[in-house]
Amino acid sequence: MKPVAISENHLYSKVYKHGRKFVGRCIVFYILPDRKATALKKSNPEKIKINRLGITVTRKIGGAVVRSRVKRIIREGWRLVNMEYRLKCGFLVVIVARDSAVTAKTEDIKDDLIKACKKLDMFDAIS
Repeated sequence: MKPVAISENHLYSKVYKHGRKFVGRCIVFYILPDRKATALKKSNPEKIKINRLGITVTRKIGGAVVRSRVKRIIREGWRLVNMEYRLKCGFLVVIVARDSAVTAKTEDIKDDLIKACKKLDMFDAIS
């Protein structure tokens, strides 16, 4: 399933200001509980809570081609973590690329995301 994007700038600001964060080698990972998760659950065809994802890659990382490549790699790393692990839902997730993300592979990003999810208690307990 394609991740739902955070589209409003004020949500990014809230996540940066009030969210919990993890600083990895390639990324900075922020999470904040989503107050609209139940409303989005009702509009979702599968009737499940979802995490909304925002990816930030600044111009100091590189030109447009480099930034797009980094976003694709981060998106793929997020997809792999979602497929492999069961994550808690109902959060705003913002991933910010660091300078080392330019030379990183998908596995490096995935490792950073796994560490971040462990530290921030994003893994759902298997019942």
